[in-house]
Amino acid sequence: MNAITETGKVVLITGASSGIGEATARRLAADGHRVYLGARRTERLGELAGQITAEGGSAAYQGLDVTAAGDMRDFVAAARERFGRVDVIVNNAGVMPLSPLEALKVDEWDRMLDVNVRGVLYGIAAALPVMKEQGGGHIVNIASVGAYEVSPTAAVYCATKFAVRAISEGLRQESAGDIRVSLVSPGVTESELADSISDPGAREAMKTYRAVALPASAIADAVAYAISQPAEVDVNEIVVRPAASAQ
Repeated sequence: MNAITETGKVVLITGASSGIGEATARRLAADGHRVYLGARRTERLGELAGQITAEGGSAAYQGLDVTAAGDMRDFVAAARERFGRVDVIVNNAGVMPLSPLEALKVDEWDRMLDVNVRGVLYGIAAALPVMKEQGGGHIVNIASVGAYEVSPTAAVYCATKFAVRAISEGLRQESAGDIRVSLVSPGVTESELADSISDPGAREAMKTYRAVALPASAIADAVAYAISQPAEVDVNEIVVRPAASAQ
């Protein structure tokens, strides 16, 4: 059974309706944290929050489009109103419609930039003033091994994750002393990310790439580790790969 602890934190999670976001919500609630869940699929969020609550945890949710700055501000404000503070935000929402650049899938490029980069920036913009006012907080950004290396069909996706890595490091340097910043970069992980790939070649290649995949709970464990450290410890970067994978 979950048990809300005195040291439990208020943790906001974007993209919480499936995959890494869902696994992170379950793990952190089990650890005694209060979780506030955001995603576009509110039916799934409702089911997840209900399951966490039934198991003794604390969870609430609201619909969230991370590409809308106003939505993100409302999300953070609602969590603060409900729980009194915002200790952690996990900027997890992401999309990965891979394709070769020559396919010119410009709409998909735009979507990746909007969700993967602007979504993170909007999360920071909404949470940072609240955390500064409180005198502390923790921003966890979910990137990818694609933040460190580039592969065919993934140029734009990797560019967005390189950007998340750069943003995270810049924020860390600017916020030293009061705001902790962690970048968690998963290798291939069980999720719905590959479902958005419309290019036939990239979709087929991804089947081979995903033959060895981490459970989403492995990434949730990494997030739990980062936020569980004492205030004077800032875990800056964690890369988690399948042991049997070279990438």
